[in-house]
Amino acid sequence: MKLSRIVIPLVVVVVATVVGFFIGARPTHSGLTDEQQFDAAMSQFPSFMVLKEQEPAYWSTLRTRALTMQKEGKTEQQIIDVIQPEILQIQISRLQSAPDDQVVRYMKVNMEQTAAIQKVSDDDCYRFLFPTVKGGINPMRVLPKEMLTYRATVDAEMMRSAYGAGKHTATPKEQERAQQDLQPVAEKLMQKYGADVAILSEPQKGVGKEKLTCDMVEELWSNVLALPADKAAGIVRFMMAQ
Repeated sequence: MKLSRIVIPLVVVVVATVVGFFIGARPTHSGLTDEQQFDAAMSQFPSFMVLKEQEPAYWSTLRTRALTMQKEGKTEQQIIDVIQPEILQIQISRLQSAPDDQVVRYMKVNMEQTAAIQKVSDDDCYRFLFPTVKGGINPMRVLPKEMLTYRATVDAEMMRSAYGAGKHTATPKEQERAQQDLQPVAEKLMQKYGADVAILSEPQKGVGKEKLTCDMVEELWSNVLALPADKAAGIVRFMMAQ
């Protein structure tokens, strides 16, 4: 298995939370238009406010698309499935410039949420990590509000730090070292899981092996995040750039 083909599952939880609030769980705001209600939902999450600051044109497009889909009668999950990958790509690009501590923190909270969802259901965990294979879930239906709020704050701080004075500059040398640092992590997994490690590059092979898949993803990241911050962050940036 080529190390560069390992899939790093990341989910933009705040998208699901905002859409869920707007479509399914929103309170009735007398006198407010759909646009105003959607803006009110977004304003509760710092990461969306950072996105509005840094990508105003995209934010406007996203808002229009979500509202149009809602008026067309699209389901909550259909809207999430369209918007989530786009915002994820923006966050991935920010990870390249975010300082080491912010990158590590971002990944830690992602894995904390993965572990929390697996406690509810192995199938939910698999869908959370690989929504394109079996269809995703809305984490707001599973995770406590405090965890969702914390995730939104972490996302926002990571995105803002990528534009800050201490932003990181990735180099070819760093990528080379990251690939070297990843090698023993991957070898350790292969010794334990054997051929099933292929699921990390071909997630569809995890269907029917949802518990094993989630366990393996969590172990992979536990091992990476146990490394010194500069090495762990370097691996994250290297894998996201593939």
